[in-house]
Amino acid sequence: MTALLWIGLILGSLVVVSMVIEALRPAPVPPVAPAWDPSLTIRFVDVNGCRVRYIGTGTGPTLVLFHTLRTQLDVFQKVIPELARDFTVYAVDYPGHGWSDIPGGDYTPEFFTRFTTGFLDALDLNDVLMAGVSIGAVVPLLVAAEGNPRIRAVVAINPYDYGPRGADRANLVAKVLFTAAALPVIGETVMRLRNRLVEGRILEGGVITPAALPPAFREEVFRVGERPGHYQAFLNLIRHMPLWSGVHRVYGQVQVPVLLIYGDHDWSRPAERDATLREIPAARRVVVEHGSDFLTLDQPVAVVEQLRAFARDLHILSPPRTARSPAT
Repeated sequence: MTALLWIGLILGSLVVVSMVIEALRPAPVPPVAPAWDPSLTIRFVDVNGCRVRYIGTGTGPTLVLFHTLRTQLDVFQKVIPELARDFTVYAVDYPGHGWSDIPGGDYTPEFFTRFTTGFLDALDLNDVLMAGVSIGAVVPLLVAAEGNPRIRAVVAINPYDYGPRGADRANLVAKVLFTAAALPVIGETVMRLRNRLVEGRILEGGVITPAALPPAFREEVFRVGERPGHYQAFLNLIRHMPLWSGVHRVYGQVQVPVLLIYGDHDWSRPAERDATLREIPAARRVVVEHGSDFLTLDQPVAVVEQLRAFARDLHILSPPRTARSPAT
């Protein structure tokens, strides 16, 4: 009985300490421009009553990029400059992520689907090539399954459509955190006690080598997590992650062309990838070597090449010009 009492006192003290730490955290200041390209203008738009951050750059056909959980639009920083040579590129922070508003409610697949539809409507984007990573790869498929006429095609990079806790596969640190997050009180306490070392290790679970994570990206992702209300939204998303494996039920309704790009070290398993390919009627698949879940950071050149080739096959982009032979 005495041992149980001590355990209870220790756990109760941790809860109180974590609440004090959270209350004393200073709110971070949003950047005025992306660290990786200060020339870009950060914009905001209201979507379903939520103010969200996005960027737009380049000229050409419309390409919209969607990040995955606990990241932000900057996960595309290595591919946006090159893609902007051929496309008008948009990238957005989902609600509860990056520097967008953090609304209440449940962060379910339906929530992200409604938001994505609203974002396309708010900017009045048409004939859109949608591309995303992990959860951000699944959401465009869900929007396409609804028959949204604004969508031309989808590039799904390492779609997160498996589970119930697929993110556990990132590394041991992620497994411990996501296991704890599922537990009432303990999950909230662990989230409030977050630190750079732990969060950095979790991010490293999304890439082949830690060097693929730009230092400024690591730091900004951590600072974003300091925002008031952010940890509650992230916790809510984690607790709804089992729902993402249920998206397969609508894959058969996707009628636009789909390119599935997988890193050979993605968290998904071969049988899960095969199921996704089989269930989407107009899908094709490529596998990129030496790539994990955050493939746009691991293998940005390969991602750009595959996306361009897909767009050319669909005549979204014109074929590359061939050099003329010198006149004789």
